Amino acid sequence: MGLTKESVGKGAAERRLVIRKRSENDRVIALAGNPNVGKSTVFNALTGLRQHTGNWPGKTVTNAQGYCERNEKGYVLVDIPGTYSLFPSSAEEEVARDFICSGDADAVVVVCDATCLERNLILALQTAEISPRVVVCINLMDEARKKGIEIDIDTLQAELALPVISTEARQGKGLDDILATVEKLFEDEKTTSSRRKSSPEELVTEASRIYNLAVVSESGSYTKGARRLDKFFTSRYTAFPMMLLLLAVVFWITIEGANYPSELLSRLLFSLEPPIHQFLSSLHIPEIAVRALTEGIYRTLSRVTAVMLPPMAIFFPLFTLLEDLGYLPRVAFNLDCVFKKCGACGKQGLTTCMGFGCNAAGVVGCRIIDSPRERLIAMLTNSFIPCNGRFPTLISMLLMFFVGTSGGIFRSTLSALLLTLIILLGILMSFAASKLLSLTVLRGIPSSFTLELPPYRRPQIGKVILRSIFDRTLFVLGRAVSVAAPAGLVIWLMANINIADTTLLSICAEFLDPFARILGLDGVILMAFILGFPANEIVIPIVIMAYTMGGTLVDMNNLNMLSALLMENGWNWVTAISVMLFSLMHWPCSTTLMTIKKESQSIKWTILAFILPTAFGITVCALFNFIVNLFV
Repeated sequence: MGLTKESVGKGAAERRLVIRKRSENDRVIALAGNPNVGKSTVFNALTGLRQHTGNWPGKTVTNAQGYCERNEKGYVLVDIPGTYSLFPSSAEEEVARDFICSGDADAVVVVCDATCLERNLILALQTAEISPRVVVCINLMDEARKKGIEIDIDTLQAELALPVISTEARQGKGLDDILATVEKLFEDEKTTSSRRKSSPEELVTEASRIYNLAVVSESGSYTKGARRLDKFFTSRYTAFPMMLLLLAVVFWITIEGANYPSELLSRLLFSLEPPIHQFLSSLHIPEIAVRALTEGIYRTLSRVTAVMLPPMAIFFPLFTLLEDLGYLPRVAFNLDCVFKKCGACGKQGLTTCMGFGCNAAGVVGCRIIDSPRERLIAMLTNSFIPCNGRFPTLISMLLMFFVGTSGGIFRSTLSALLLTLIILLGILMSFAASKLLSLTVLRGIPSSFTLELPPYRRPQIGKVILRSIFDRTLFVLGRAVSVAAPAGLVIWLMANINIADTTLLSICAEFLDPFARILGLDGVILMAFILGFPANEIVIPIVIMAYTMGGTLVDMNNLNMLSALLMENGWNWVTAISVMLFSLMHWPCSTTLMTIKKESQSIKWTILAFILPTAFGITVCALFNFIVNLFV
């Protein structure tokens, strides 16, 4: 039995997407397609920067809308989630099905991959049964030629009885033909007639028949070079060493490349503080308010920006390059067996990689996991992966207490290797936490999953850099700045409010000190982690403020001076390791917890997301210090 608009049900009407039209005459065009067919590339090329991103009503699935014009006619393009068919098996496929069946789209462009056309044709045939106006876009024609695949577009168009366009979206070829064909469909008085409703078996048979007629030659969809690369990147002997090596290389480039820009940006921002202070004073603002704004809020923002921006501007493009190359899906493939043994899903490997940039982004990425149980496991354990906000603390501890502040490339290399080992510990702890959850509150049998390994592609470096800066770097920085500003004010007030000749900051630190000593920390460090709940980036600045007792955030780019300050307050190599362990495993930041609440729709799981890594961190730190005190 075929799919009909009526068969979608009541739920689809409750999740109707709000279309952002500029005028009543605008046409709505849905971009549909299987995952990894270049659909988003087509969308970005047609809409440019005129895009809006949001969530589907009632669903935590992202949608993107864009606007374009042709011959003074406006078109609203909706990039719907990738789906293999209109019979959904995940939240993404469900909203794609609902949108196509809702009739909200005036036309549907089905983007297909020329290198695996037969499977893609199933979605095109299904869509033609529902929508009266369908255009089939055969993308990646350049890759098909490289693999010896030749497609007869005229035969394909005749057999489908639908308009067919061939494109190379990454090179911008054929994109104008898409809008021209859509425009022609609207000009015709008679719209494309819907196909007869077919069963899934009939659709597969029909897609295979059309494919055999339309594909003139096919020498193999998998090149020898790609086969050799996969043999290397997914082999049981080389897969994990290569993953660790690439991770170390990314960290080395980030550390080496961000060091000087971070110092330069810090000096620039802190040099602006006196003029800002003078300007605010000239407005006759009370001196205490001026100090709170400059010494509290501004210095906190300066420190966070200087620490976060340079490494993020390097790390995120490198991460996106690996994504564009097609390597990250191989990581999920390699980790599938490990996560399966932990009772989780192999797709958690992808969300783990996303957590390196931002745990909140990693939690959102868990939407790709179909099983609700395994999706929860991935969300609850993502905070074991150190995000970009925790890297400054980890790197500072390594440089000051284990590597040294001189040595150039050798120092960066050793720091990258040690940081990789720390990251590896975090990943192992996420495995342990996943196993614990699968044996207790989230018991169940691991589900199998279909993971398509996309072809290796040459990344578009310019687009990668722009996408990384605007979509990731500035987004994460803006989030950190928004929570660091009020946190800086609170910290300054605590450091300047005296109770019986003792600052509120000191009183809180003394209260926490006995418990903190069990973990190898002190009251100031533990309080810094607590006050750093809005953003992990401000933990070390809080420690500096408390130790100087001046109520201000001191800019200490000189690691030798910073190391001396810490050692004067009782720090040693044991303290540094304890700080790194607790930084690796403690409660998620406020943004991550809010994201978990939004994604899980549950206070219970949000509380568990707070308790789980904190319990691991307290246990590991206490055990480490017990062993050290026993033998040292």
